[in-house]
Amino acid sequence: MLKLNRDILLLIFDEIHNDKKDLYPILTVNKIWCEIIIPILWKDPWKYLKWEKDKILFNIIISHLSENSKNDLKIQGIDIFYYYKKPLFNYINFCKILNLNAIERIINTIIYNYSKSNILIIKNEIYNLFINNENTKFTHFFISQNFDYKIFNNPKSKISISKIKFLSFNTSINDHILIGLINICKSIKELELIIDLENNNYNIIKLIDSQKKLLNVHFLTNYTKSDESFCKILENSLIKHSNTLQYFKLAKQPTTKILSSLINLKILELDDDYGNFKNTLWLENLSLPYLQILRASRVPVKALSNIIENTSGNLIEIKIDYISHDEINNKKIIQVIHQNCPKLEYLKLVFRSCNIFELENLLINCQNLNELSFIINDLFTFNWDKLFELLTKSSPIRLYKFEFDFYEAPKLKSLKFFFDNWKGRNPMLLKFSRINNELSDLIENYKDEGIVKQYSNDSLDKNEVTLLNYNLPIETYDFTDPNIFLF
Repeated sequence: MLKLNRDILLLIFDEIHNDKKDLYPILTVNKIWCEIIIPILWKDPWKYLKWEKDKILFNIIISHLSENSKNDLKIQGIDIFYYYKKPLFNYINFCKILNLNAIERIINTIIYNYSKSNILIIKNEIYNLFINNENTKFTHFFISQNFDYKIFNNPKSKISISKIKFLSFNTSINDHILIGLINICKSIKELELIIDLENNNYNIIKLIDSQKKLLNVHFLTNYTKSDESFCKILENSLIKHSNTLQYFKLAKQPTTKILSSLINLKILELDDDYGNFKNTLWLENLSLPYLQILRASRVPVKALSNIIENTSGNLIEIKIDYISHDEINNKKIIQVIHQNCPKLEYLKLVFRSCNIFELENLLINCQNLNELSFIINDLFTFNWDKLFELLTKSSPIRLYKFEFDFYEAPKLKSLKFFFDNWKGRNPMLLKFSRINNELSDLIENYKDEGIVKQYSNDSLDKNEVTLLNYNLPIETYDFTDPNIFLF
């Protein structure tokens, strides 16, 4: 029965693994629950880490070093062992996501006063701890740009990373690392490539060709220019996986017609953070009949309207932000959405006062909507009364999540009208970009009445819980180990 209970609890807790707020209170129930939660939290210790906790994490990591390794470091004049207590758990064994970018940042932050040679020695010891650990099977591997560790010299490293599903690296990756990856990693599902300006490694093509079923690809870049000949060869190699690719993220305009070849694409993300989309003609005739999710930042809505029109009504999520557009294009894209997206569940978009009534058609035609995110760009002129009246009158029954991003907050009277006329519906989940104390107090009152279930305020989240607590009484659980409350 105990085994059954553990299995059931593991399934439940694993479902909420993305929300540390829910996991931390569970952690302190008893020893059994703690033993279940700790491996879940430590799958990805870098995910929840705040910068001010870098030193704590560093001390926990090096506390796992063997006595021989500690003595060797001390002999070389490196004494970094400020944390002497042996951890209750072997946290390293729980780690499934190896993020070398995070590790390098932490090391460089904590021991910056050491010589370069000593820092390199410390890095190698920590790399050994993670990579040459046959008890750890990584699923995600983030390789830092200047990483030059002899990763494949130890057979144990092949065991720890041979089954990775996600791989992220810079395209100027060291050749001996890339060749090792080509030889042992055949099951990569998701590939994230940070396109470098020069010195790109063409052996990446071999890595792509060797994958059995590549599903997701991210093309990222930190530059406004790129090596066009390399990108063309890279894109052509990915076209060979066009039947399996379902997710594609672009931060630069492609050099080929790769997007047109991705006939089974379900998720498309476009982010023109560096102005790499010289024009959007390559998007305007794009047909992606199976597309379900479209996320775009800094992309003109005219091109996005054409993409939406050329889908087959399967879109369930549309997120468009960081792009300004006039009233005509705003009206056009709202029309295109409600005419072509009957299955839509989530929408983030700029809404202008002059097109509030076009929103009514969207609410009527998109009955599966459960979340709306409003970007209000009309400075001091937006008609909140009309918006709230429309939402209370025409919102589909499933719609109860709202996010409002604005310059000027709605008046107290307008928000009160919204809440009063929402009675009898599902309690709201609300998020605001900023609200004052008066509005916050009003929302609290309606939260007490059950009209608002939960809300957050980006400027001051009153609902945020302080989760880091090193002083819980021992009666709460059967042991004390401050490391379990790291994040």
